[in-house]
Order: sequence, then C-alpha cells, then structure tokens
Amino acid sequence: MMNQEIERRRTFAIISHPDAGKTTLTEKFLLFGGQIQVAGAVKNNKIKKTATSDWMDIEKQRGISVSTSVMEFDYIAPSKPPRGETSDAVSSPPGGSEGGLLYKVNILDTPGHQDFAEDTFRTLTAVDSAIIVVDGAKGVETQTRKLMTVCRMRKTPVIIFINKMDREGRDPFDLLDELEQELEIKVRPLSWPINQGAKFKGVYNIYEQKLDLFTPDKQRVTEKVSVQLGSPELDARIGTIDAEKLRDDLELVEGVYPEFEVETYRAAEVAPVFFGSALNNFGVQELLNCFVEIAPSPRPTKAEERDVNPEEPKFTGFIFKITANIDPNHRSCIAFCKVCSGRFQRNIPYLHVRQQKTMRFTSPTQFMAQRKSTIDEAWPGDIVGLPDTGGVFKIGDTLTEGEQLHFRGLPSFSPELFKYIENDDPMKAKQLQKGIDQLMDEGVAQLFINQFNNRKIIGTVGQLQFEVIQYRLENEYNAKCRWEPVHLYKACWISSDDEQELEQFKKRKYQYMAKDKEGRDVFLADSGYMLQMAQQDFKHLQFHFTSEF
Repeated sequence: MMNQEIERRRTFAIISHPDAGKTTLTEKFLLFGGQIQVAGAVKNNKIKKTATSDWMDIEKQRGISVSTSVMEFDYIAPSKPPRGETSDAVSSPPGGSEGGLLYKVNILDTPGHQDFAEDTFRTLTAVDSAIIVVDGAKGVETQTRKLMTVCRMRKTPVIIFINKMDREGRDPFDLLDELEQELEIKVRPLSWPINQGAKFKGVYNIYEQKLDLFTPDKQRVTEKVSVQLGSPELDARIGTIDAEKLRDDLELVEGVYPEFEVETYRAAEVAPVFFGSALNNFGVQELLNCFVEIAPSPRPTKAEERDVNPEEPKFTGFIFKITANIDPNHRSCIAFCKVCSGRFQRNIPYLHVRQQKTMRFTSPTQFMAQRKSTIDEAWPGDIVGLPDTGGVFKIGDTLTEGEQLHFRGLPSFSPELFKYIENDDPMKAKQLQKGIDQLMDEGVAQLFINQFNNRKIIGTVGQLQFEVIQYRLENEYNAKCRWEPVHLYKACWISSDDEQELEQFKKRKYQYMAKDKEGRDVFLADSGYMLQMAQQDFKHLQFHFTSEF
C-alpha cells in the first residue's frame, strides 16, 4: 500500500526569470487536472479572473507572484507503453481508473523576482524535480542561471519548457544551443514547434510521435485532432511548406541529439525540452503527460544524522515555509511541512525536535493556493499545512515519531538592503509588533535589533520586499509603518571559540552590534573596508554570511 502511494506522487516546483510564464503554466496545469473549469490570467484587461496561485491582494494588483503557493490535484494520464519500451519499464502507479493511471501531482508555484529568491531556494529543497520556464523571445536570463545552479548543486532533475511560441521569437535550434551553453546541461527536445509567431500552428509530440492540433483558447480546454507525420492529411492541415519544414527539422533533431533515456534525465544529466504557449494551451498537455510518466517519485532526503528513505515506516518531515494570513478572517499562520518518510496521520502525537515537545495536529490541511481542506493522512512527497499558533515553528524545524533528526539546507542569506522600521501610528503599536513578528517568521526579511539605540532594522535581499512588508502590515494587520534610511554594507553573524576576543570585539564595535530574532550576535558593517579590517584585526572570529553555521 505504502509503496503504491509513494510511486504515484509527483512533487515539483516551477521556476524561471520573472515574466517567463510560471504562474500561467501552473494555471493551465490546474485546468488540465480538472481543478478549475476556467483559467484566470495574470495580466489581462478582458479576463477579469486572476490566477489561482496569486491570491494575495498585492499579487493581483501588480500581476507578479511574491510568495510560493502550493497546489495539489489528481491527474489521470493516458495509459500507453512509450515507444521502444515495454510497459513494464516505466513504473506505472496503481489506482488506475478507466483509460489511464492516476497520479497525485503537487505543484509549487514560486516567485521569479530576485527579491524573493530566498523563498524560491527554500522551495527547491522540498521538491523532487523542477520545470524551468524559458521565454522563447528572450532566451536564458539571469535568474534562470542562478536557479539552475541551485538545481545542479542538489542534482534535481529538470524539464525545460520554452514558452511564448505564439510570439515572434528566435530559431528553436539557436535556443537549444543557448540552453546547453548557459545552463551547462545536455538537452533533448521531446516536442517541436510548427512555425512560430502569428503563423504558429501547434506542436509535434516527438515523445509519443504524434501531432495534436488545437484551436487556441485562453481559458478552456479544446478538442484535439491526431495526425500521422507521413500522411497527406498533414499537408492538408498545416500547409505543404510547413509540413516539409517539420519533416526536415525532425530528421535533423533525430540526427543531432541522442535517443532520450529516462535514467539520464533522473540523474540530472539531460534536460528534456518542450515547446509551446502556456497562454493558448499549446504544448501544455504534452508536457504534463510526459512529466508525470518520467519524473521521479519522492527521493531520499539527507538529514545530518543519516539519509531518510521515503519507504521507511516511521513519519519524518520538515518545515520549509511559513505563511501568515492565508485566511484574512483568522490571523493565523500556517507552516508547510514536506513529508519525507512514513505516513502522516491526523491526531497522532509527533515530536517537535527543536523544542523537544510532543504535539498533535487536529486539523492538518491540503492546499489549492488559498482554499484548503482538512486531511486525515499524507504520504511521502505531500505538502501538509499545519496550523501554527504563536510561533511554534521556525523554518527548518523537524517533526518525527521520536527520533532525533535534523534536516539542513534551509539557509537565510545575509541581507544587502537595510532600513529602520518606525511606528507611524502610536495607537497601533501592538498590531505592528505582531505583524512584524509573523512576517519575519515567514522568512520574508530579517529583523535585527541594534544594541546601541535599540531601534529595529529590517534587512532584505531586494527593494521590492520593503514595499510588500509595508503593504501587508497596513492591509493585514491594520498597522502603519515608516521606513528611515540607515547606511549599512552587510550584516554577518559572528561566532568564536575565544570568548575573551569575542567580548573585546563587542566592546570595540558596540554601536555596530545587533541581535537577530534568535538572539544571536550580528555585526552590521557600514562598509566593505570596515568588514575587511575587522576580519584582519580579530583573527579568531568567524564571520558567517548565511544563518546556518
């Protein structure tokens, strides 16, 4: 039973540079998964329904994602043995209903903006594979490179989706070359576009060796027609010139790229590439069908003590994200827990390792962005929402059935922008304090309290975060805040084995010392030169630039 449940789980993140089309692709996956009947749009004057995964007010107004949202649905994939293999070779999940296999898909839609990169990096620790979205006209961009580096370090298998083929863009072969060079990974196209821009006719499915022609529709699923590559019907449907070019291109693809093998993809050596237009539903279903078939089911997770296998009977899991105010009527926080092994059950006591307390959860939930439903059990690969009243959880906490385990790799980075936060409405001091506490628990930004004048300093990675914090304090907590400039270069955590030297350093740098939320010592350097001098003068001190040390 347990192995069957694990086999049918697919947990993945959708990552890319801003505006390549992550949220639109997520929305279309939900449409094909039957979760929504009509897709919303991120930015569109005619379509008033906003995207499901952008549920915060600020996300709807600006048309960007500022926080990772979690969605899950059951998907029935059409059953068929892939070409060149017998049906035994691909692990087929059970629970097949008529006409296909039932998969459980967990999507994490991440923000693309660099200012929220931390949230995205943390999300990547909780997934088994990723889909990278690339804009067909712009190619690989800075944020795409950074995220790919993280995937390479963690050996996460990736599938690349080249989006916006319905706009004039670059030649598909040039794009494939750029992907190989920039992302340092071998590629293998599994679908191929028929023309592009205004003349875009659709996508040929190389993986299943068939052609599906759609009529474009931005909000609903349309019927499709299957056509054979060699048949004259192809010429009739897409025109002789395009048909000839398609046959030549495919011959070239088969000649240049080696046969696709699932094992090389799962070992993160090869990235399958799909073309399409998420807005018009082109190429999305081909991507989803192939993805659920070849993507890895939940994999072992590294803990400090040992590797944890998903098949183990005992439950373990870690918290990778905390979100405040999913429901504005109840000022509650929800902690997102990734199940690593065993079976999670409702109302069963589990050990919270950091606090050494036993806790039981009466209403664990599963998500559809903002809508949530209570569940009784969850299996490895699932993301469970645990109600968090009064700061019980921090990012990186571990839950087990009694074993002492610590999952690592969820860092906070050293911030680069700093501002003093001041109360703008003296009557609302309590609300402001609560708001800051809950938002900092989310890991949106970091709070430092200056030891010299006791003022609060907020440190972030990007400018946009200050605006999001101010907006959310005002709308969710009814508290007004004001930013005041402070000139700092970097904040770094300090530690030392030499107590005497540490005390001496604190005395000498008294006005630059602060404490973070955990009460650890933080040194606020106001220039690169000052940081360098401090490192030279105090040889026995360690300066850390991430919070994990």
